[in-house]
Amino acid sequence: MAGFRSLSPKTRKLVVAGGLSAFVLGVYYYTMRAVGGTDELQVAIDKFEELKKKDAWNSSNGGS
Repeated sequence: MAGFRSLSPKTRKLVVAGGLSAFVLGVYYYTMRAVGGTDELQVAIDKFEELKKKDAWNSSNGGS
């Protein structure tokens, strides 16, 4: 840490900002990979839309 104290205040702020930015981007990347890994919600929506279309077709044709 002695090397960090010898830097100018502007350089120290840049180092801290870079570290914080790297942390935030890392958390964002990790979160997007974890959430985007499965598309279960989209599959459920597609199934629901398909069933809704079938029900609409059956009711318009008088079938069950």
